[in-house]
Amino acid sequence: MLDYDKEAERYDDSRGGEPRAAAAAEGVLSLVPRQARRLLDVACGTGIVTRRIVAGRDDLRVVGVDLAPAMARRAAARLPGAVVLADSRRLPFADGEFDAVASVWLLHLAGGAENVRAIVAECARVLRPGGTYVTTVDKGASHNVGSDIDAVLAARPPSVAHDAAHLVEEYARDHGLVPAGTARFSGHGQGRS
Repeated sequence: MLDYDKEAERYDDSRGGEPRAAAAAEGVLSLVPRQARRLLDVACGTGIVTRRIVAGRDDLRVVGVDLAPAMARRAAARLPGAVVLADSRRLPFADGEFDAVASVWLLHLAGGAENVRAIVAECARVLRPGGTYVTTVDKGASHNVGSDIDAVLAARPPSVAHDAAHLVEEYARDHGLVPAGTARFSGHGQGRS
């Protein structure tokens, strides 16, 4: 597993920077209803996407949460007073506190089905009844597409994509959530591996 405290300083530049953040924020905002007033960005990382979500909707109060202290510090510099250091499997918020919850590029890193289930459960818990949960899916499956890293991993057995859309939908249904829409956005400048 990547050490995100060590990665924080170069994370944005090595992951597509502002173009990728803009695409992700646009995708998230396209799914968040206009009447939503409070959004939680789970695993906000450096806050590069979160900041664009804030800029995209004047009427939306956004809080970010991340587990890695260095990532949360970078996010807090971009979003003063709006970032909390916490584990996405145990969010420090009340039941039903948010109109919308987003978790972009998190579930494929969760380390297994049990963690993905816990994250989805927590996102559902802090969501108000009728609220919207936006997450990215199938990122784990997208890694086997002929990139340079495939040659390195070829000797290993294929890994299970714990963020597969059908699995995430199943976990969400277990907590009363149902699919309500989709959005697509392209990666930008992420390098080959």
